[in-house]
Amino acid sequence: MDVKVFRTFLELAKVRHFGKAAENLYITQAAVSARIKQLESYFDTQLFIRDRNNIKLTSAGERLVGYAEVMVTTLQQAKFELSLESGKALQLTLGGTPNVWDAYLQNCLSLVTDAFEGYGFMAEIMGREALMRSLQERTLDMAFAFDQIKADELNCKKVADVVLCLVSTQKDALDSVFKDKYVYVDWGTKFASEHAERHPKILAPFLRTSTARIALDFILEKGGSAYLPASLVEPFLSSGQLHKVEGVQDWQRPIYLSYRKASTSIEAIRQVEELVKTIDPVTAYSLQQMADLPVDDE
Repeated sequence: MDVKVFRTFLELAKVRHFGKAAENLYITQAAVSARIKQLESYFDTQLFIRDRNNIKLTSAGERLVGYAEVMVTTLQQAKFELSLESGKALQLTLGGTPNVWDAYLQNCLSLVTDAFEGYGFMAEIMGREALMRSLQERTLDMAFAFDQIKADELNCKKVADVVLCLVSTQKDALDSVFKDKYVYVDWGTKFASEHAERHPKILAPFLRTSTARIALDFILEKGGSAYLPASLVEPFLSSGQLHKVEGVQDWQRPIYLSYRKASTSIEAIRQVEELVKTIDPVTAYSLQQMADLPVDDE
């Protein structure tokens, strides 16, 4: 079965319109219909319910979506690896949660690609569950997260620590900082439980986010506080745009690397593992540059 048929199925399942699917795939509407009929004939079942302009997935269609996504992703990965030029004998895919990229992995990627000249790399942002699924489905070589990703077929090792500081746009103390625009940043499930123990009686956060980029930009514009990486806030502390909250200790969060024990790229993965252990956590380059932007004194 041609992968184009599954890609067409996924696009139609997404937009629920034959014309839009055809436009997005740069094919005719007749070609979309033909591919769906081919797929329905192959599985001997109806995948869509067509009611005028209203298109819905059948229960069989709903179940096929996950399998189709895996097939398309896996075949794309295989095509990419097999088409690498001879000088790039290996391609590695790295994935991480949003905050791992902001606080650590972006800088690691820069240094790793320098050290592994001639290799091809792919970089992905995913949630923890998606990282685990992608490792097991062999579409991801390495996963970085603040929470351990464990399974019998996986290795999971600590590779670094990120230091978090509670900072505010105003000079503040522990007894008052959570009363005005506190932004809760998701630094993992263990962070959530420890946060509840450390600050048990605070008001509900003004904003919750999964990425330090959103939290930083928000408090710089609107005012407020958040737990952010020391490497990120240092230049803002120096410029006076942010202040460490008095009476609050810094907080270390471990970063874990997970990968398949039986990976065909195990030697390269282990080399990357040893390299990243020597890299100090540094905030993404683009975030570092924000500290050099002029401050609006309105």
